[in-house]
Amino acid sequence: MARRRRRGREAATVGLALALVLGPQSVARAADGASGASGAAATPANVPRGALMIEIEEALVCQCGCGLTVHACNHLNCPSGIPIKEEVSKRLAAGETKEQILAHFAERYGEKVLSAPTLRGFNLVAWIAPAVFVLLGGGMVAFVARRWSRQTAGQSLSGKSASSIPPAPVGVAHDDPNRERLLREIREFDA
Repeated sequence: MARRRRRGREAATVGLALALVLGPQSVARAADGASGASGAAATPANVPRGALMIEIEEALVCQCGCGLTVHACNHLNCPSGIPIKEEVSKRLAAGETKEQILAHFAERYGEKVLSAPTLRGFNLVAWIAPAVFVLLGGGMVAFVARRWSRQTAGQSLSGKSASSIPPAPVGVAHDDPNRERLLREIREFDA
């Protein structure tokens, strides 16, 4: 019995402390919400943070300089992320779609606020260029691999055989014994 009284006093003390800190309006709103009163206005505080809101926050880059999305910004009391979250919540409560909200922020801050580039204009290159480069690189690798695999058995890795060695330069005798020896050793090495 004493435990119940102590818990009751603790709950009353916490409630009184919250009422003093938050003010009487917050306590009245909390009491209305707890009792199920149905006249509550659609404010950012009582609009549920659903998947759509998180999706929109992930599509926007925080403007505080952290480089994270609005949803992932980890700055306490962020001067950019918190107002953007509140505005997204208000616009969702007003019935705007994701596209309308993103268009509003892109108009307000420029395309830098969008976490992914749009699919038009020069930004289209950001989507297409990586695929083009991968395909070109793969084509070059396939071309070189096919060319190397088609070498004849008499050719070395450098692509030259003993019979394709150029003739002696002008002024060098063709009957030079060192040249004949070199040609014979190349033929033996390739065989």
